[in-house]
Amino acid sequence: MAYIFHEDELPKLVSVVPGRERTFFVNKELTDIDDMLAGVMHYKQGASSPYHYHVNCEHFYFIMEGNGTVETPEGVRKVGPGDMVFIPAEAKHRLRATDSPLFYFEFQAPNRFKTTILDGTPDDLRWNRVDGRVWVQT
Repeated sequence: MAYIFHEDELPKLVSVVPGRERTFFVNKELTDIDDMLAGVMHYKQGASSPYHYHVNCEHFYFIMEGNGTVETPEGVRKVGPGDMVFIPAEAKHRLRATDSPLFYFEFQAPNRFKTTILDGTPDDLRWNRVDGRVWVQT
């Protein structure tokens, strides 16, 4: 059985801290699995994640549009369209949209992890859901 959906039909999560919007394509609600978490993120220019890390979670970003930076303990590196970023489990990181909005695909595995914020507030991890259909079955 296949599920066909369009990003605009899926529920969106909008960050309590302005500037970030998330749409999951794979999560426990959609697939009833917790082996992975995947979706797309939109950052407005200047928006960023808090400096944080995930216990028990490998993390990937594939940058599709825009320019940004990835901050780790080793420094800050520029990223842009076509760049794939791999964040190992427990590696400290922050992604920031710099001179333009940023659009990227995000993949985390497994989806059984804890996030610890190192620079920011608990609101940086809070998201409000915006209604949308979950999927269309074919």
